Amino acid sequence: MDLVLLQNKLDNLSFAVLFVTMLVYWGGLAFPNIPFFPTLGTAGMAIANLCMACLLGARWMEGGYFPISNLYESLFFLAWGVTTIHLLAEWLSRSRLVGAATAPVAMGIAAFATLTLPDEMQSSAPLVPALKSNWLMMHVSVMMLSYSALLVGSLLAIAFLIVTFGQTVELKGSSIGTGSFRKRDTRDLQTSADSSPAANTLDEGLSMSSAATAVLTPVSAPPAPSLSLTRMNLAESLDNMSYRMIGLGFPLLTVGIIAGAVWANEAWGAPWSWDPKETWALITWLVFAAYLHARITRGWQGRRPAYLATGGFFVVWVCYLGVNLLGKGLHSYGWFF
Repeated sequence: MDLVLLQNKLDNLSFAVLFVTMLVYWGGLAFPNIPFFPTLGTAGMAIANLCMACLLGARWMEGGYFPISNLYESLFFLAWGVTTIHLLAEWLSRSRLVGAATAPVAMGIAAFATLTLPDEMQSSAPLVPALKSNWLMMHVSVMMLSYSALLVGSLLAIAFLIVTFGQTVELKGSSIGTGSFRKRDTRDLQTSADSSPAANTLDEGLSMSSAATAVLTPVSAPPAPSLSLTRMNLAESLDNMSYRMIGLGFPLLTVGIIAGAVWANEAWGAPWSWDPKETWALITWLVFAAYLHARITRGWQGRRPAYLATGGFFVVWVCYLGVNLLGKGLHSYGWFF
């Protein structure tokens, strides 16, 4: 079997399937009454995932090493990871909007690898001595899977912002049962009301029931536009699923950074050298650590964490691709400089 010819057919097939799948998902949003669009979209993502898995397997057989040593291989591994995380997120959320957000990114990654990279960057080559280590699979594969989960989670946050644009959103509860709308103890409400110096001035807006529960009633606040019940359910699903995918990607990112530090200590004698890639990996870790901290300890929901995740989307791309192509360091491919 000609493995090189098989790879060329599989990468073009992956791109074509992802392109059609993107159109199917977008068609499902434009024509929601057509029932077979979601099924076709899921089938397309599964077929593309299988094609890229076979492509990586063929590269593994041809080169004799885990196929993640150059930009072409890592791009297809990232696209495979994005489609895998997409299938998980879609199965958990049952929302066609997941594919409308993730399919264009997966298609763009495959298109960049297939149509843009020079032939010398697409061909398989023997590993350089520094990469001949068991840490190659451990470090790079975990980092790429973390990028996939973080990208999908960030895309769902961007979809949340689009769905709720210009509307009032009040999400009650979160994935861990806490959030901005925690139920307060009625004794705390009573103590707060009694100890306030201006408690007697709130008689017109505050009524106390027999169970000592305080209910604030707005007097003249103008009604704000709010989401319909269907879009509110969709927004809650996107917010919840974004949190779950980022919660999956962050531990993987942490493990990948630690594995990279151990590998660097073995290869170069120092666990951390402030290489551009290492610096941006740390920035990425801090951005998503801030996201999870805001959600878990501060109870943030809705737009504020979605803005953080949107920023994290661009930070991941700078960390993965920007410093590799534009920067100069131990992790650079040196395509542009």
